[in-house]
Amino acid sequence: MTGRLAGKAAVVVGAGQTPGSTIGNGRATAILFAREGARVLCVDRDLASARETVAMIAADCGEAHAFKADITREADCRALVAEGGARLGRFDILHNNVGIGSGDGSVQRLEEAAWETIIAVNLKGMWLTIKHALPVMRAAGGGAIVNISSLAAIAPANIIAYEISKAGVNKLTTSTAALNARHGIRCNAIMPGLMDTPMAIENIAKARGESVESVRAARNARVPLGGKMGTAWDVANAALFLASDEAKFITGVVLAVDGGASVRFG
Repeated sequence: MTGRLAGKAAVVVGAGQTPGSTIGNGRATAILFAREGARVLCVDRDLASARETVAMIAADCGEAHAFKADITREADCRALVAEGGARLGRFDILHNNVGIGSGDGSVQRLEEAAWETIIAVNLKGMWLTIKHALPVMRAAGGGAIVNISSLAAIAPANIIAYEISKAGVNKLTTSTAALNARHGIRCNAIMPGLMDTPMAIENIAKARGESVESVRAARNARVPLGGKMGTAWDVANAALFLASDEAKFITGVVLAVDGGASVRFG
């Protein structure tokens, strides 16, 4: 690797993953950041999964630490930011990767409890991590925030809470960018399209009672570029660029990583 994040400290929120045969976005990003020289705090509600990511990074000769946090709790978000500074000595990068969609549905079918949980995790949690990271980054003279949104933010998918939460992430990103540029803080987002990750494939297959193979084939067929979904490494590579100094003049961008799917929406 080329050391594109050499000397930097990164907090990756959602660095664990759903069990499955492929790798998730958060885990791939944490591993890639470490490969490129960053010291990484791997944050997840599932501490065992975060520790698995740390073990993978250690096997790759990188430095990482695990930390348990539920980002719907403000005290946990305050704690993960403090832990990042204490463990890593500095706080250069915040990568927000947490997102759920279980129990979602159309406007008329969605239950109130599912709405509240999805919005709390996908949007409120991201706001809280950013809220507590900003004072630390301002004091340090700058930093980079990368938020994981979704193509569902701009495309109808019949999962209304998820769609609205991710549209909110996009606005949170641009507002944070606009109000913190003078402090040297950049904030960008990535909108993944159809990706071959455990959360997408295994979860959908289980919910629909279908085989993993049939779900994967159907999703591949919907991708314009090459007729094949992207992988977590595609998201991780985009995150690496946005977190690195190569993107030092880029802020407030919502980058589609979707194999051309968003082109269909104009």
